[in-house]
Amino acid sequence: MEPRRAKYAIGQVVRHRIFPFRGVIFDVDPEFANSEDWWLSIPADVRPHKDQPFYHLLAENQESAYVAYVSEQNLLPDESGEPVGHPQAALLFDSFHGDHYTLRPRISH
Repeated sequence: MEPRRAKYAIGQVVRHRIFPFRGVIFDVDPEFANSEDWWLSIPADVRPHKDQPFYHLLAENQESAYVAYVSEQNLLPDESGEPVGHPQAALLFDSFHGDHYTLRPRISH
């Protein structure tokens, strides 16, 4: 079975469907690619299916900024129009355009 196509894009600002946090996507796994221990630590009644895209977010809530790993089923577009206040956002992204960021150009050898 082929992995589903990602619904959200790198640079897009999203929010969690259940928990009060939002963030900007900086990477996407076509299907679950974290540890089994991490997956099993999620209560069974809210544990997401593994056969969907999972997103790496520079996330924030009222108390802190952190990196989150979230299933596609638990994300919604953020419609606040506000940039994400995560301190690492400026390292990866260049500018903010209301609902998404533009990636910085890559520097390579």
